[in-house]
Amino acid sequence: MRLIKIGRVRKNLVIMSPRPVKHRCIRFTPDAEFFSPIPKRMASGIIELYRDELEALRLVDYMGLSQEEAAKRMEVSRGTVWRLLDSGRKKIVAMLVEHKELIVKDRGIHQKG
Repeated sequence: MRLIKIGRVRKNLVIMSPRPVKHRCIRFTPDAEFFSPIPKRMASGIIELYRDELEALRLVDYMGLSQEEAAKRMEVSRGTVWRLLDSGRKKIVAMLVEHKELIVKDRGIHQKG
């Protein structure tokens, strides 16, 4: 444990490693990785939708699985599926409302397929 001085108060600071990222099982790859509600030259920006967010949206919203069933298929917790759905839905709505391009990309973590 390390002590750091902040003004006149000393606080204990514990340095912890981040939790390792769990591998996600993604069985779907879209034919296109770029979507836009308007012509590209008129888009006002870019939004990145990660493949694990797309997989969660596909399983729950498109295929009609419960979050628990989707979590089992993706080999993650139900809470992770909930967070992926929340983030993915916000990005898709932002794309439509703000006239932005949507790009599907890898998150940079290991993904099972």
